[in-house]
Amino acid sequence: MADLKLQRNFGIAAHIDAGKTTTTERILRYTGMIHKIGEVHDGAATTDWMEQEKERGITITSAAVSCQWQFPTTLGKKDANTKDYYFNIIDTPGHVDFTVEVERSMRVLDGLIALFSAVDGVEPQSETVWRQANRYKVPRIGFVNKMDRAGADFLMVVTQVREMLGAKAVPLQLPIGAEDHFTGVVDLIRMKAIIWDDATEGMTYVENPIPDDMKEDVDYWRAQLIEAVAEYDDKLMEKFFENPDSISEDEVHEAIRKATIDLSIVPMMCGSSFKNKGVQTALDAVCRYLPSPVDVDDTEGTNPDTGEKVYRKPNAKEPFAALAFKIMTDPFVGRLAFFRCYSGHLDAGSYVKNMRSGKNERISRIMKMFANKQNPIDFIEAGDIAAAVGFKEIKTGDTLCDENHPIVLENMFIPEPVISVAVEPKTQADVDKMGMAIAKLVEEDPTLRVKTDEDTGQTILSGMGELHLEIIVDRMRREFKVEINQGNPQVAYKESFGKMIEHREVLKKQSGGRGKFADIEFEIGPADVEWLTENKDKHFQFVNDIFGGSIPKEFIPAINKGFETSMTQGVLAGYPVNNMKVRVTDGSYHDVDSDSMSFELCAKAAFRNAGKKAKPTLLEPIMKVEVVTPDQYMGDVTGDLNRRRGMLEGMDSRGNLQVIKAKVPLSEMFGYVTQLRSLSSGRATSTMEFSHYNPAPNNIAEEVMAKNKGKVKDDE
Repeated sequence: MADLKLQRNFGIAAHIDAGKTTTTERILRYTGMIHKIGEVHDGAATTDWMEQEKERGITITSAAVSCQWQFPTTLGKKDANTKDYYFNIIDTPGHVDFTVEVERSMRVLDGLIALFSAVDGVEPQSETVWRQANRYKVPRIGFVNKMDRAGADFLMVVTQVREMLGAKAVPLQLPIGAEDHFTGVVDLIRMKAIIWDDATEGMTYVENPIPDDMKEDVDYWRAQLIEAVAEYDDKLMEKFFENPDSISEDEVHEAIRKATIDLSIVPMMCGSSFKNKGVQTALDAVCRYLPSPVDVDDTEGTNPDTGEKVYRKPNAKEPFAALAFKIMTDPFVGRLAFFRCYSGHLDAGSYVKNMRSGKNERISRIMKMFANKQNPIDFIEAGDIAAAVGFKEIKTGDTLCDENHPIVLENMFIPEPVISVAVEPKTQADVDKMGMAIAKLVEEDPTLRVKTDEDTGQTILSGMGELHLEIIVDRMRREFKVEINQGNPQVAYKESFGKMIEHREVLKKQSGGRGKFADIEFEIGPADVEWLTENKDKHFQFVNDIFGGSIPKEFIPAINKGFETSMTQGVLAGYPVNNMKVRVTDGSYHDVDSDSMSFELCAKAAFRNAGKKAKPTLLEPIMKVEVVTPDQYMGDVTGDLNRRRGMLEGMDSRGNLQVIKAKVPLSEMFGYVTQLRSLSSGRATSTMEFSHYNPAPNNIAEEVMAKNKGKVKDDE
């Protein structure tokens, strides 16, 4: 294995169309992994290998590639200090429908290149990606792409990153020219101009003195940069006040590195990946400023036996610990599990323990992934990312470890689906194939949920958006050769309770022999706000306030289970219940007739009967919508959003375009893209992501309840 200090595991994430895949393609070209640049619009990019990605020109699934980069180099010539740095890069999708791909990549990466379009700046999905990076404390470098496009403005994007993302963005470069005249950048640390050579696909560049007309700007931003890093290092602060010119290049690099890893600053760079400018300097910055596996904190986990915190160092001599972050079905090798190894050493052919299932699994082969190609390797060590074959049972987020040194690593956050579609097989032959296809797709994609509608017998697929479900159905047809009929998309409503009520439920059943008896007195209603703040991923607050043994302790888990399983079908329209609290205060039992099953059944009946009195409310998903439109269509677009029950939240101008932000119920947004095209002659664009749940207006709630009549079970 190479020196871990020379390893970089980083991702490339951004809003749709900021140029993530194009940038990845340039990185692979400059590191010698490919010899011809493939363009996204031609369907030839290395990391967009799925048929659907090639056709649509979008990234759907995150792709991992590995490569090496020689640093430092001067104009392609090796320096005496040149070392080979090893990169594991993950190219992630931009569409919010595939946000879990970004989420799970962030969980296992040490660093990130956050791309921004020089024309569009910080867009909605840029904010989502930024929040995900904050959640997992991932250090990042900002790269402002598309400097060759009309309306490109590097410093505008820097300002937006500061104001909209709350980050301390510090430019390390200034662009020389913009739009058609963008030729290179001025390096504010080395105080040199770098000009790329178009004839060599940007492989070579020359260093020139700073252009005269830029000297004033360069001096100003150089002072800003030195001031920003001096704040971070006391020694530099002293030098800064005495003589700013005495600060050396190495000292600046060192301070930027520390501040970046500490999430105190975000170094900002610029370029045009499509025009082959700026990518090499970004790779140098990855080596200089992003952390290696050794620079991040020790991996924290929990000992499943004692519940105590345990730590693993990024060292091959430590016990093996890894996290499976992505499952993929390959037509040739079967199930592939991508995993990040945090500590230890694992040979192909050896055994690991899956902490979720408690089973030992034999890893028959370990592969280094290059998009959809696999290169077998003999072993993997701490700090590396690979894929393994041989698992009988594995899910996204499973911890794999040495059976003698158990550890459970923190799982990842999986967002809730907001939209559903009903599917059914066309012929009898498709029935089994569909079951198998769905099982594989659910294994790969944790945001895809499946249930069967008891009334119609249809299979209901729930996902993150229309595009997500469209791709899933398309994959079922192409990859698994399943012919299906599908219904219209449906909104994933939820239910909640509006007030706390007291209730007593008694279950008595006598049918000869041993009967069933349970008696529970409890309160049911909305969960406490403080509890929800502390337990963000949970929806059920259960409080046992029984003293004196009126219900024996061994029956309490059954009551808990009875209420919790009932939450999947609310009392209004059969939708899942959100954020419910149950406080059990009293009850009674029978020495012979009471058992766990009786109390579970009693809790289920109690939920149905008491829920109707606890002011049940229907909740609808509200989406955060952003529309970018030319001025002349502004009135039509806002009028249309108002008709869709939209709440306008603000308007900005971006060049000669208007940006409209609104919160709109999902039920009103089906087919919106088509409508927007016809309103604006195809010139406006929109993005949409889930925001929150809100109580639905009465007329909508009544409509939904009428449609779902018969789905709500009454007490038998």
